[in-house]
Amino acid sequence: MKKNRIITWCLLLAGQFAAAQSLRAPAYPLITHDPYFSIWSMTDTLNAAPTKHWTGTDQALLGMVKVDGTVYRFLGAVDQSYKTILPASDEKGYDVKYTETAPPADWMKVEFGEAGWNVGKAPFSDNSSVAGTLWRSKDLWARRTFTITGKRSGPLYLKLQHDDNVEVYLNGEPVYQKKGWTGKFIYIPLEKGLLRTGSNVLAIHVANTAGGAWLDAGLVEKPLSTDVTPENVAVQKSVRIQAMQTSYEFICGKVDLSLTFTSPLLPDDLDLLSRPVSYVSVKVRSNDGVKHDVQVYFGASTDIAVNNATQPVRAQRYDAQGHGLNVLKAGTVEQPILKKKGDDLRIDWGYMYVTAFAGKGLSQSISTSATPAQVFAGGGPASLEGKHLWLNTVASLGKVDTRGREQVFMVGYDDIYAIQYFHQDLRAWWRDKQGATIEKEMMDAWTNYEEIIKRCAVFNKRLYDDAEKAGGEKYARLCELAYRQSVAAHKLLKSPEGEILFLSKENFSNGSINTVDVTYPSAPLYLAYNPDLLKGMLNGIFYFSESGKWTKPIAAHDLGTYPLANGQTYGEDMPVEECGNMIILTTAICKVEGKADYARKHWKTLSTWAEYLSKEGLDPAGQLCTDDFAGHLARNVNLSAKAIVALGGYAWMAQQLGEKETFSKYSQVAKDMVVKWMRMADNGDHYGLVFESKGTWSQKYNLVWDKILGLGLFPKEVYETEVAYYLTKQNKYGLPLDSRRGYTKSDWILWTAVLAKDQKDFEALADPVYKYADETPTRVPLSDWHETEDGRQVGFQARSVVGGYFMKVLEEKLKKNQYEKNVGTGSIDRRADDRDGHGTK
Repeated sequence: MKKNRIITWCLLLAGQFAAAQSLRAPAYPLITHDPYFSIWSMTDTLNAAPTKHWTGTDQALLGMVKVDGTVYRFLGAVDQSYKTILPASDEKGYDVKYTETAPPADWMKVEFGEAGWNVGKAPFSDNSSVAGTLWRSKDLWARRTFTITGKRSGPLYLKLQHDDNVEVYLNGEPVYQKKGWTGKFIYIPLEKGLLRTGSNVLAIHVANTAGGAWLDAGLVEKPLSTDVTPENVAVQKSVRIQAMQTSYEFICGKVDLSLTFTSPLLPDDLDLLSRPVSYVSVKVRSNDGVKHDVQVYFGASTDIAVNNATQPVRAQRYDAQGHGLNVLKAGTVEQPILKKKGDDLRIDWGYMYVTAFAGKGLSQSISTSATPAQVFAGGGPASLEGKHLWLNTVASLGKVDTRGREQVFMVGYDDIYAIQYFHQDLRAWWRDKQGATIEKEMMDAWTNYEEIIKRCAVFNKRLYDDAEKAGGEKYARLCELAYRQSVAAHKLLKSPEGEILFLSKENFSNGSINTVDVTYPSAPLYLAYNPDLLKGMLNGIFYFSESGKWTKPIAAHDLGTYPLANGQTYGEDMPVEECGNMIILTTAICKVEGKADYARKHWKTLSTWAEYLSKEGLDPAGQLCTDDFAGHLARNVNLSAKAIVALGGYAWMAQQLGEKETFSKYSQVAKDMVVKWMRMADNGDHYGLVFESKGTWSQKYNLVWDKILGLGLFPKEVYETEVAYYLTKQNKYGLPLDSRRGYTKSDWILWTAVLAKDQKDFEALADPVYKYADETPTRVPLSDWHETEDGRQVGFQARSVVGGYFMKVLEEKLKKNQYEKNVGTGSIDRRADDRDGHGTK
């Protein structure tokens, strides 16, 4: 099969741009597989800035095309690389003189005497597990004396990470001051002439005003480029996001270029969903009717395989014998497999791969920079060790006419071991089979490229059509944007017991793994397209309890801190929240599958949790719920609704299992709770935030499961009353979470919108979420927590919970399932459209 070939511009693929892309995404998914292998463009124009990991750290991809000798850059930008002058602690440990007692006013001067000051190792932090020197007081003054030999040629930068307020001096001169903190190193340009040949002093004062404490600093230089090859920036005409693909159109002088990133995360093919290989397709064709000589360059920075760009890597070039692929491979020298855990981290073990079919005109190289002159010239060593290297592939397409040619590149990642699960290192799903290798996976991806692309196109259309039919065009665009983000916030594995594990990471919300109240909002997507994946999100929590490793009579909050799933690490339980979540989601699985087998398997555990909710769920004591950022809240009306719906779901499952007494008991308990709930929460024209508290309100998003699962617990008047009130409380970018603050959760808004009785009210609630995604000034993978007045991110990003956007899709699928079931049994009620969904007129 020829991949460097004349293209037939078939309607299937050309149709990607038939409909104009109206949504300006906050960020554009490019290569998305799991929390570590996740690369995005965070600008509207693909060649305006380097591509990044979802955390915001540069993970640069670069694309250029040479047309008759003229170079055009269409993908990314060369990321900033620096030469170290004075290392920070991420490169090399160092000592400083410091004091925690206010020094004299001239403490920052070069000639200042440091008598009585302490000596400590950087970094300074209040976290004993990472601190070189433990610092828990309010103020820290630090001085670092160092020697410079020779002259500096490039611009000088301060490399700094601080928490909180900081003032920095170089040789007694103020160079930087800021109130606030940074979660990673920032680079601040310095004026020329501040650095001296000989002895120098970097002096820093940092004040810890609240929360964590941190200080680490160094100096770097930006090398001057020696490349004089002119480079033009391609003109981007359009961009389109679909479920599996992000596609761009460019004008590159006398050729048009189409660029498509495909991560084939097909939900019903777990082998393919787990395969860590994405396609990058470049298609070029003449736009002036004349043939042009074309070469296409694709490059990837080895920063994709490191946590910090200062980590040394080893790269190599080889041919995959027997597979017909040219391969570039890179990974850290250290290879600290599963040695780190936390939130703002990137993988620094395993190996990244860039491959292409070993055809005529293809060349690969490894280099220390990615200038046009260097990468198009090629050559160089077959292996190289260093920092911030480039893996380069150039394909000569020959003379290209109006029929066009295509070059496909593949980018993959082999993490070797992916997750530690109760102290056992597990491989990813694709690797957990005899004889599995990344070369075999890449070859299979290559051999089946055309078939996989067709399957992706079919799913793209299916998802869009499902969402458009359920909620309209704007809603469908939101679902397209959410799909890959949600899936790629998980890792797919098989447990030692042979069960599916689909483990999420709490991206920028504390880094927990398999958090139950992250699974809960994510669930609608997976219920709609493959409930086995939702089982994979619940199985570990059930195992935790049923193995005896978790002994409390409530559901755990999480399984640890990603990627170490060795037991709960969150500091506080959420008893009503997590018990309710587990029971509701098990009910939903049984409803979707039309059988209660999954509930039967875990019935004893579910019964323990249901018993707890029957005693503690109606009027919850002060505790956290999934909206833990809002703080503890006693008598939480929405949390109570979750408990009631969970008990109704438990009763329904008992009925399916033939547990008549249990069904009778818990169905009555749930019904009695509803009556009390309505009385205690009553606020006249709506229901309150907390019981028996007037003048408050909140989104009752937990009620949506009662409606879509047809449990028939709450009268439809409750939904209608709430929705009518919500429509009076909306802001520009959506409905606030509750009466306490102006921020919101977009997943909960789209659940709340499903409570609406008609499409008009649904769109009235849902459309501001589209407006937020389209207009937010915060350019990161979609944040689910934002301010409703100005659309700015409050926190969280790239989280799986945007799978919750699919609640309206799920509702329609459940309606269709019920309709088909009734038709099949001959019991269809033609008056169904006149019902409220709860079995009453």
